[in-house]
Amino acid sequence: MTRRRWIAEHWDEATATLVGTQAEHMIRVLRAQRGIEADVVAGGRVFHAEVAAIENGEVRFNLLAELEADPALPVTLAMAVYKFDHMEWAIEKATELGVAAIAPMIAWRTEKHLAQAAEKRAERWRRIAKEASQQARRADIPVIRNPVPLATLVRTASSAARIVLAEQERSTTLRHAMDAILASTGDEMPSLEIAIGPEGGWAPAEEAMFDANGWHAVSLGPRILRAETAAISALAVVASYLE
Repeated sequence: MTRRRWIAEHWDEATATLVGTQAEHMIRVLRAQRGIEADVVAGGRVFHAEVAAIENGEVRFNLLAELEADPALPVTLAMAVYKFDHMEWAIEKATELGVAAIAPMIAWRTEKHLAQAAEKRAERWRRIAKEASQQARRADIPVIRNPVPLATLVRTASSAARIVLAEQERSTTLRHAMDAILASTGDEMPSLEIAIGPEGGWAPAEEAMFDANGWHAVSLGPRILRAETAAISALAVVASYLE
């Protein structure tokens, strides 16, 4: 039987502890008792563990043995901020697909009220990523960065292969780009950054900025996709190459 997996807030070499909502759920809903076994993620590693103590609203595990864990995809998803309910869905599904990091950015066509509220929203996005990681039995939680202006992210130096989904691009598909990237890196696993535009797409000045800073424009095909659909479609294509 598959054991439940939990993501510890505190740990050392021998123990790990749940606090807050996870501990409350385990205590009140699951009626956890000493000796119950579970898988526990601690510091990006997965352990077969056993409940050692339940006290003061916390659950402490003894870590019994380390388990093999699947690594995250070496992919950062740079997402222009768009409607929060759609963006939260994309964050949840991107986490399930194994993304390593999500970098929200404020684009020219990001609605003003969303741009103003984005920084405060980041903590909620982190909670969504944590819950999705637990549900997907990941060994880690993707990093959710604080929102920054698009120009800041695009111009920041990076060793990753940088891809921007662009509606105007027709000749180069994401698959063609992945073929070229893998051919150039040989046996080495490449790191990727994939930029997804806001509702309404990139402004012309933003397209020029991506091009000037070494981002490669690609297409997902002839259909116009919503931002959240494009994000998940792109990750699925990349995962088919990297996993």
